Amino acid sequence: MSSSHGNTVNNNLASGGASNDSVLKRKSDDIGWEFGHLIDPSNFDRVECKLCGKKFGGGVYRLKQHIAHISGNVSKCLRSTKEDQDKCKKAIEDARNKKKNKYKEEREIRAEVNIIGIEEEGEEIEGLGPRKKPNFLGPMDKFTSKIDPESSMSTSKSLRQQNINDVIFKQRTHSVHRYVARWVYEAGISFNAIQNNSFRAMMEAVGLFGPGYKEPSRYKLSEPLLKEEVSSTKEALKKQENEWKLTGCSIMTDAWTDAWTDRKRRSIMNLCVNCCKGTTFLSSKETSDEAHTGELIFKYVDECIEQVGPQNVVQVVTDNASNNMAAANMLKEKRPSIFWSSCATHTINLMLEGIARDGIDANGRRLLRGRWPTLL
Repeated sequence: MSSSHGNTVNNNLASGGASNDSVLKRKSDDIGWEFGHLIDPSNFDRVECKLCGKKFGGGVYRLKQHIAHISGNVSKCLRSTKEDQDKCKKAIEDARNKKKNKYKEEREIRAEVNIIGIEEEGEEIEGLGPRKKPNFLGPMDKFTSKIDPESSMSTSKSLRQQNINDVIFKQRTHSVHRYVARWVYEAGISFNAIQNNSFRAMMEAVGLFGPGYKEPSRYKLSEPLLKEEVSSTKEALKKQENEWKLTGCSIMTDAWTDAWTDRKRRSIMNLCVNCCKGTTFLSSKETSDEAHTGELIFKYVDECIEQVGPQNVVQVVTDNASNNMAAANMLKEKRPSIFWSSCATHTINLMLEGIARDGIDANGRRLLRGRWPTLL
């Protein structure tokens, strides 16, 4: 009786396993769900191994340890193969490395944020006496008041102690997110801008400052702060400029027409300098009212070469358009020691176009479609 009942249960699990998997696991691509499922869909902690039937807590992470024979928190699955073990071990190691890299990146960004000015600490300001040390907020202070920027800007009332728990932390985090989102929407900021490291560093700096921070004025943004950033950027680029002298560099041109923003079809020419230390934007020129002749391109590139230093330039890179080739001949006459190279992307694009030009059969159409990655 019991044997037949057990066989019936196993058959039901086998036949209904595929349909139940979508219910008895979290919405996740974690490889651990290949080897187990949730015992109760409402409890993400309790899982059951599909191979041996063992039930335990700890979720899919504990399940992978069970399959991979990683002892310490759970017993080993006696039915997992060597391939199963390797899969789960690799998944655990990959997740661990991903988390380490994420924490490392966050630490690096936080380490770059310095709102105190340590090098100036202890200096005296004329007429004001010694500089006072900033009033640091401890870890507990971050949880002691409701997030309310308007109240914080209008008053300086003391913060009221609250109970610290996950609910309050989530509420406060959500409140901050709302204020950030509102600013993004009202200012028309691109959503991917929040992925910039400078944005994350800014948020960290404001958080370190604490309540009462006053945003910079329009004048400060457009004048002194802008000049400071320009100076800082120039200082950072000195390493690349020094590399130009040591190993040489390439001048890269890029011409395009802005036909999508305000429909004015402005023609822009950009020049960049590339070396083994990276690429530096050098200059930009609007040429909407000028014919893009070889002479115009040659003069612009030649000015750039003079700015960088002719002795530092190894080659100039452009596409294969006829006006660029005319400019190349002019450069060859004036500066025979500098090479003029064709852009690899443009060259591949022309190769594919030439191969497919004679026939538009099925293969030809595929080749034409294959040009699109080179155009992007």
